[in-house]
Amino acid sequence: MAKILGIDLGTTNSAMAVVEHGQPRVLENKEGMRTTPSVVAVGKNSERYVGVTAKRQAVTNPANTIFSVKRLIGRRYSDAEVQKDKKLLPYEIRKGAHDDVEVKLGNDWKKPAEISAMVLQKLKADAEDKLGEKITEAIITVPAYFDDSQRKATKDAGEIAGLTVKRVINEPTAAALAYGFGKSAKGGSASGGKKDEKIVVYDFGGGTFDVSVLEVSEDTIEVKATGGDTHLGGDDIDQLIIHYLAGEFRKESGIDIAKDQLALQRLKD
Repeated sequence: MAKILGIDLGTTNSAMAVVEHGQPRVLENKEGMRTTPSVVAVGKNSERYVGVTAKRQAVTNPANTIFSVKRLIGRRYSDAEVQKDKKLLPYEIRKGAHDDVEVKLGNDWKKPAEISAMVLQKLKADAEDKLGEKITEAIITVPAYFDDSQRKATKDAGEIAGLTVKRVINEPTAAALAYGFGKSAKGGSASGGKKDEKIVVYDFGGGTFDVSVLEVSEDTIEVKATGGDTHLGGDDIDQLIIHYLAGEFRKESGIDIAKDQLALQRLKD
């Protein structure tokens, strides 16, 4: 039976796994790493880079290096979140024909789902190399607060990448399943013998900080409430440190590097 690839499509990094002999196994990418930067770039000769190679050249090519596109996927251009990100991100963002978002990659304008598809294509190819077999089906996780449009765009990204997306699962639900909640064990559920319980999942990621309350029974896991901040992740802490360092440098030297994208990208690195 063909394997289904489980994918955590993250804001800053993505990861993939398969189930073997009833156990999940995280797959390394071609570079031998268990996570792949969710970064896509186009170089000077129009060559495309995805993952760690894209991240490495970001310092010298900030305008053509697309990262944190998960913050834009499935959103309207007029969303306050998008307008906030437009000020922070070094690449160009414009309004599409239907108030959707488009980003500039080289000479082309791409939808966020198309950029995410490039990351998914790499994960798919690397998984196939690692396993020595074709992968056609996937399950992709999304934040619990993602709306229908964001979920559909994530599914579209998978399909553009050549994957049949069997499910789009909430990230906190996936975390609860990974910890054995909802599975029957001797003498009751794996989570301590109680039939029904509420658990809280904290997810502090590169782009977001999410908190979800889940209600778990033996055969269902339901998201009861979700909250958090879509601009409180590792990326945002990086931005604050960059801002602080640029300010200190300005005090010392009188030179404002805040307007120099190359200098800011070097600081970020």
